[in-house]
Amino acid sequence: MCVNVEAYVKHQVKVYWSKDHSLTAKLVKLLYADCMVNGCDASILLDGPQTEKNAPQNAGLGAFIIIDKIKTVLEDRCGPGVVSCSDILNLAARDALHLAGAPSYPVLLGRKDGLESKAAWVDLPSPSISWEAGLAYFQSKGLDVQDFATLLGAHTMGRTHCNYIRDRLYNFNNTGKPDPTMGKSLLDKLRQQCPKTMNKSQEQNQTVFLTPKYGPSYKFTNAYYTNVISHKAVLGVDQQLLFNYDTNQLALEYAGSFEQFRKEISLSISRMGALKVLTGNKGEIRRNCHFTNKNNPYIK
Repeated sequence: MCVNVEAYVKHQVKVYWSKDHSLTAKLVKLLYADCMVNGCDASILLDGPQTEKNAPQNAGLGAFIIIDKIKTVLEDRCGPGVVSCSDILNLAARDALHLAGAPSYPVLLGRKDGLESKAAWVDLPSPSISWEAGLAYFQSKGLDVQDFATLLGAHTMGRTHCNYIRDRLYNFNNTGKPDPTMGKSLLDKLRQQCPKTMNKSQEQNQTVFLTPKYGPSYKFTNAYYTNVISHKAVLGVDQQLLFNYDTNQLALEYAGSFEQFRKEISLSISRMGALKVLTGNKGEIRRNCHFTNKNNPYIK
């Protein structure tokens, strides 16, 4: 293992984050998309027409180029084939979160990269999923109700597409009316951003911030939970945290204590980043994150 790998990654992330604070949300989402599907093996980074990155659920993922640039630096400074793409993704997500205001946390290194990636494996839930289905999905991956409620707090930095919230705005549960749990001020604001009449392209491309108060600054706060309690959550699954005793109590706790939320989200992301890790003889350390070594056109 490269002795200075963490310092190298941290420096690179800081350089790119200083130019684009949305990098935090992009890297955390990329880590989520990787780890929740067949474990944290960097399979989300592999190229190919039928790989995970081309699954419909992963449309809009970003930060691939940042991982590439970090990999290039590490191949030069640490030596070829020393640091895996999976370790890079985990470290980069942690460091971007830290720059945005979350506490840092230890990342165990030594992961290997997966040898396969298939779009058919991608079972990531839709942002319009119900609370019950969302929790069941997280539990199926080895995470618990606290991880679920805590990791949803990453929405404090993200955005979503209009097509995932239009039912809440105009036709909740086919009633022809908006979701009654959404506050009127938020409803009016979102209806301006996501009008009732939109073509398919607009629905898929128009986005709204999940915590509009902070917008593009992507500041890491506990505002997500304040919004949930105030019935100002953009996504239905977020608002539904109030409907279960355990998640309701967590939302109240995190809204009242930013420090507690900071601590717990670091623990939950660390647990997510350790799902089904490949080590030892399983997997490989890719020379290029886009290709397995066997299929790498740049290796002679």
